[in-house]
Amino acid sequence: MADESGLAQILLATRPALLRFLVARGASADEAEDILQDLYLKAATLNAGPIAGPRAYLYRMADNLLLDRRRASARRSRREQHWVDGQGLESEGADERPSPERSLIAREQVAHIVRALDQLPERTRETLRRFRIEGQSQKQIAADLGISLSAVEKHLQRAYRALVDCRADLDAETRPPRRLDTQRGKKVADDG
Repeated sequence: MADESGLAQILLATRPALLRFLVARGASADEAEDILQDLYLKAATLNAGPIAGPRAYLYRMADNLLLDRRRASARRSRREQHWVDGQGLESEGADERPSPERSLIAREQVAHIVRALDQLPERTRETLRRFRIEGQSQKQIAADLGISLSAVEKHLQRAYRALVDCRADLDAETRPPRRLDTQRGKKVADDG
């Protein structure tokens, strides 16, 4: 028979065997260590009377903790899958093609970006293409174009500003229309 402090002492004495038991049941080494830590905390704080068969009791507690972890992991996986399904996200192996509506929207957005870039000066477009697409350094671009590094930076800033403005235009198109709340004198999203 063992009391609560005796149970913790027996756990310490049988720890290597309990570790092997948990690993044999499919727990990873780290997971088995975590379970043994939880088991020790439970054994050290257990407010029970004397326990007949304390070793068997510890093995049963370890097995129950492992099963609890597996159940929690399965619930978490189901919950995450439900969340993914609820978000309309595709799971692995599913058809990953965008819907026709999304394809149309994407084509329109690309066309809008191309129009914005076409309005930039040729040297600004070339600097952006060489830096962002071809991966050339700003120093190399400056040397090839015969301009200063500062000029390259200014061309890139102009291009980035145009892209940011374009993004703001696209975001404005996707926001719900706003209407004036006559009671408060503020513009609010039109939900209806």
